[in-house]
Amino acid sequence: MKPTQLLPLALACLIGCGAPKQSGPAGAPPPPQVKVARPVVMELVDWDPYIGRLEAVESVDVRANVSGYLMEHYFEEGQIVRKGEPLFLIDPRPFEAQLAEAEAGLNQAQADHAEAQAFVLQSEAERGQVQARLDLANSRLKRAKPLAPTGAITGDELDIMESERQQAEADLNAADAIIESSKARVVAAKAAVTSAEAAVRTAWLNVSYTQIDAPIGGRISRRYATTGNLITGGIPGSTLLTTIVSLDPIHCYFDANERALLKYTRLAKSGQRGSSRDVKNPVFLSLVDESGFPHKGHMDFVDNRVDESTGTMRGRAIFPNPDQLLSPGMFAKIRIPGSGQYEALLIPDSAVGFDQSEQFVYVVGEGSKAERRLVELGPMSHGLRVVRQGIEHGDEVVVGGLQMVRAGAPLSPDITEVTASSGDGLPTTYQPVPKQEWLTAQPASLPTARTASTEGTAG
Repeated sequence: MKPTQLLPLALACLIGCGAPKQSGPAGAPPPPQVKVARPVVMELVDWDPYIGRLEAVESVDVRANVSGYLMEHYFEEGQIVRKGEPLFLIDPRPFEAQLAEAEAGLNQAQADHAEAQAFVLQSEAERGQVQARLDLANSRLKRAKPLAPTGAITGDELDIMESERQQAEADLNAADAIIESSKARVVAAKAAVTSAEAAVRTAWLNVSYTQIDAPIGGRISRRYATTGNLITGGIPGSTLLTTIVSLDPIHCYFDANERALLKYTRLAKSGQRGSSRDVKNPVFLSLVDESGFPHKGHMDFVDNRVDESTGTMRGRAIFPNPDQLLSPGMFAKIRIPGSGQYEALLIPDSAVGFDQSEQFVYVVGEGSKAERRLVELGPMSHGLRVVRQGIEHGDEVVVGGLQMVRAGAPLSPDITEVTASSGDGLPTTYQPVPKQEWLTAQPASLPTARTASTEGTAG
């Protein structure tokens, strides 16, 4: 073998002799370092979210009660008006003439009634005279009859006395008939007076209707009819003049589905939360540009049936609106109590993992190994997630580094503390609104006359 052929072999041997020896199998990686914390324990109330629409408590289409030419308007369009403020004036002259005519008719009816009463008095006086004549004729006839057998009085004279008595009796019957007729005239005259008085009241009302006042206080819209137009009133299809909506307080309508309705019903039956039909449950509202829920009101109406087309039932809340920030037609976020007061466990939402339809968390188990727990979650509150089932007070829940954790794998826990934020201003206790803070207007009492009529026809 040539020396040049031995050189590569010698180099290979030298390289082999200088290589380091192979060590044993590589060691296991250290446990991942994760942040863990115990759940925050708080007394809470669940607040169910809804989207509602604001509507005026009172809304009026202003129309005239009489027809005529529109002469004046007394308001600025789009401004606030007070109840009873003059808004429009319809030409009152035709109605004033009708009032004068009605008053003249009343005067005539009253004069006719007085005349009828006077005639009754006159007829009664004349009857008295006739009664006196009859009494005299009876007395003379009574004295004369015993004298006839003695010849002191002739038969002709006795016949004359009897005739005079019969005539007086006939005149008395006629006087009675006249009195009855006169009394009938009095009744008719009284009815005519009543009718004339009603005509005066109607004419007076028509005159008063020529000035159209604001039936409610609130914000008025534009004028739909301008001065000089002939408008119709008091009939279907009367001319719309303007509209007014009240602003303080204001309603908010929303719809709850069947699942929510059943939940509220069961909560009421168990005594955890009052039914909004029986108590004024608090409601909180937020506008699109607001943080938190700064507006507090209460429930004041729940409908009586589920809408078949939507599967929802309508509810209504009422809110004070002294600064008129809330306007009819706006959408708003609202919160109503969805539970009674209870002790809740809360963790950061980032600590929750998702596996298809399951939600889970990792807790530090025996030997500092990760233990996977399925959880039932509740709503967000104070920046944390409510956990209804799956963890307990003292559990150390993985709140950071969740992506490095595997069930059963060892952990290197770094204990931290989770704190709840100030929240969105919603209360953590449940309390119905006391009566002195109610905003709902109470219904008027039934008038006495109508009450008696209703009781008389009931049953």
